[in-house]
Amino acid sequence: MSSVTPLAQKVLDALGNTRNVEDIENCMTRLRIGVRDVGAVDVAALQAIPEVLGVVPGPTMQVVLGPGLVDEVADEMGRLADVAVREEGAPHPAQEDPESATGGTSAEALAARGADLRAERKARNETPVKQFLRRVANIFLPLIPALIACGIIAGLNGVLTNLTTRGVTPWAADATVALAAIANGFMSLIAVFVGMNAAKEFGGTAILGGAVAAIIPFAGIAKVTAFGQALAPGQGGVIGALFAAVLAAYVERWCRRWCPRSVAMLVVPTVTVLLAGLVTVYVFMTVAGWIASGIGVLANGLLQTGGAPAGFVLGGLFLPLVMFGLHQALIPIHTTLISQSGFTILLPVLAMAGAGQVGASVAVYMRATRNQSLRTTIKSALPAGLLGIGEPLIYGVTLPLGRPFVTACVGGAFGGAFIGFFDAIGTTVGSTAIGPSGWALFPLVTGDAGIGAAILVYGGGLLIGYVAGWVATYFFGFSKESLAALNADDNDARRADLIGETSPRA
Repeated sequence: MSSVTPLAQKVLDALGNTRNVEDIENCMTRLRIGVRDVGAVDVAALQAIPEVLGVVPGPTMQVVLGPGLVDEVADEMGRLADVAVREEGAPHPAQEDPESATGGTSAEALAARGADLRAERKARNETPVKQFLRRVANIFLPLIPALIACGIIAGLNGVLTNLTTRGVTPWAADATVALAAIANGFMSLIAVFVGMNAAKEFGGTAILGGAVAAIIPFAGIAKVTAFGQALAPGQGGVIGALFAAVLAAYVERWCRRWCPRSVAMLVVPTVTVLLAGLVTVYVFMTVAGWIASGIGVLANGLLQTGGAPAGFVLGGLFLPLVMFGLHQALIPIHTTLISQSGFTILLPVLAMAGAGQVGASVAVYMRATRNQSLRTTIKSALPAGLLGIGEPLIYGVTLPLGRPFVTACVGGAFGGAFIGFFDAIGTTVGSTAIGPSGWALFPLVTGDAGIGAAILVYGGGLLIGYVAGWVATYFFGFSKESLAALNADDNDARRADLIGETSPRA
């Protein structure tokens, strides 16, 4: 029996047991469980489980467990329920009009309202473009643990290399070479892993997608000329691998439709790799190389030229971007930047949105002096928020209240402006991997001016985001009516919920 079996069983029991579970998905922090009967789910029992950081009810139940633990519990629940587990891109909160918040202000009422808002936005966002972006996210999400591991090792190696160069740790010269190999080995072949995941996601065979994508980092590709120029190993990077593997998946499916079964084992993979490989060599590597180069120039130029204003816009609009599902398009962009320069300059700026949420939630806590249930929710969710797990604060606090979600975005904008200012004056701040944010991003922070300077700037951005989010929410996050409703006696609020009354509009 696994060490997480009791926890997985508790979650299943609260969900109405295995018979009520249709499918299980997980992202880096959350379980997403499709249930047959929402009424059979005991939400209170789920929330009472100590390891559960938050719950978002709905036809797809979301159970927040945090990084690491969520993977183990998902696998164990899949085994117990005999359901396949699929890693999925996590949906994100939607921004709600501050004037649309109605209903009670107890923690339970706010959680229910947050779930309703999420369900409404999810229904609106199910467009072909966003479904495609979600598939793209599914390709890169499984790579995040390796990106994080290699990023942290690269950061440690950078510190050790600096100390060795200065004569502080001469004994570590050989170790730095080994650490560099460990940190860079995965990145040198990341195109292969992207190709395998992409082919699988688009209905092909993973190994064939990897075989076609492996052309990109192959050293011998330098002998080939396309568009009048010699190709370079790695040209096009993950974008070229994505193009190559998706084409391979479509070629493979086309082949299987006409190829006799007796020779399919020989013909299908050969035709797939040959056709997709030729297009990759003579078209995709060059075109994807242009795209990747443009992404690098645009991303770095945006912050190094735009400075504080660009950071303000990026930090402030990230959550609305998430609302429309467009944040998933940033995943291959982050990965491309990491492949090019060793870090993505965009992630630290976008991570400021989480800082704004923390500051806003603290302000709500200080203003909700008589709402003990909401204050308890905030106290339990703040540690996770500081570590970059924002779902409990978003779904349980700022989003259902309405206006505090907007003021949280203001906090993120000021934090982003702070980092953008330093990017413009030469103290670039980047992340060697994607996934973490908040305090959890510190081990991955680096930049052109060194790790120490980057950490100081990133920490300053977090502090600015906390303070700005708090100030904006404390002074501008509530109308007189909404503040009065927030501090109404909890028993009165619960009675109002029961008889169908609504609190004054925020």
